[in-house]
Amino acid sequence: MKIAFVGKGGSGKTTLSSLFIRHLAATGAPVLAVDADINQHLGPALGLDEADAAELPAMGARIPLIKDYLRGSNPRIASADTMIKTTPPGAGSRILRVREDNPVYDACARPVELDDAAVRLMVTGPFTEADLGIACYHSKTGAVELLLNHLADGRDEYAVVDMTAGSDSFASGMFTRFDMTFLVAEPTRKGVSVYRQYKEYARDFGVGLLVVGNKVQGQDDIDFLREQVGDDLLVTVGHSDWVRAMEKGRPPRFEFLEDDNRHALRALQIAADTSYERRDWDRYTQQMVHFHLKNAQSWGNERTGADLAAQVDPDFVLRESQPQSA
Repeated sequence: MKIAFVGKGGSGKTTLSSLFIRHLAATGAPVLAVDADINQHLGPALGLDEADAAELPAMGARIPLIKDYLRGSNPRIASADTMIKTTPPGAGSRILRVREDNPVYDACARPVELDDAAVRLMVTGPFTEADLGIACYHSKTGAVELLLNHLADGRDEYAVVDMTAGSDSFASGMFTRFDMTFLVAEPTRKGVSVYRQYKEYARDFGVGLLVVGNKVQGQDDIDFLREQVGDDLLVTVGHSDWVRAMEKGRPPRFEFLEDDNRHALRALQIAADTSYERRDWDRYTQQMVHFHLKNAQSWGNERTGADLAAQVDPDFVLRESQPQSA
C-alpha cells in the first residue's frame, strides 16, 4: 500500500507519519519509509540522532543512478538523460518491490531499527549550498515520484511517504500515486485550509483522502473539525507524553504509547488496508501517463531535447503481479 501524510507546516504530519511507521513495523509488516520533504525531519522522528540523519544518502543526489536502473531495457527511453520525474514505466522497465533488494535501495535506503523491528528509510535530501538560488526543490522530490511510478507494492506491505508541506505536491502528479492520503489538520482555520485545497484538487482523480485531527484538546476542537471536514475526519489525536519524550530524544518502547493513540493508529491502518479493495491499476497507469504528457509539453521536451510522449507504452499497465525485467 502507498500511503501519504500531508498537511501544512507545523501540523504534525511528520510526527504522525513516524508513529504510523512504528505501528506498522510493530505488526511485522515490511515498511519502506520515505521523507519527501526537503526539510528532513522523518529520520530524527524515527529515533536517529541528528548526525546519523544528516548522513542518510540523498535520493536527489542519486537521480542518475535511479533513472539508469529504472530505465532497464525499455526501448522507448533512449537514455537515462531523457527521463524526467514523471516518466512512466513500460515494457523493459525495472519495477521496484517493497521487500526486495536492488541497486536503488542499496544506494539510497538505510535500515532504521525500531524496538524489535526495522524499516527501510529513504530521504530526498536537503537543499545544499550549490542549490541555493538556482534549483527548484521539485528537482529533489522528482526522485520520489520516479520511485512511486515504478513501485508495484502489494497487500500487507507499505510505502509510507512524509510529503512536502502544504499543497506543493500538486506541482506534479505525485498526489495521485497513493492508495490513501492522510491529511493532518489542527483544529484551526489555517489547519483545515490545506484540506480544502487537497479536496478540490483531488476531486477528479479518485484520491482517497481522510483527515487526522491533531493537537486536539477537547470536544470543542473535535466539533470544529467535524464541522469543517465532515465525514472525512477519521480520528483525532491529543497530547502524548510518549511523543514529548520522543521529541526529547528519549522515546520509551513503542508498546508504551498511550492506548488512545494506539487505537488511532490502528484506525489509520484499517482505513489504508480497506483502500486496497479499491485499487485500479489501469486508472493508476492512465494518471501516470496523463501527468507525464502534461509535464513533457510544459517543460520536459524543451529541457531534454526529446519527444517525451514517445516514452509512453500504450500497451503497458503497471500491476502488482508485474514480471521483473532483467
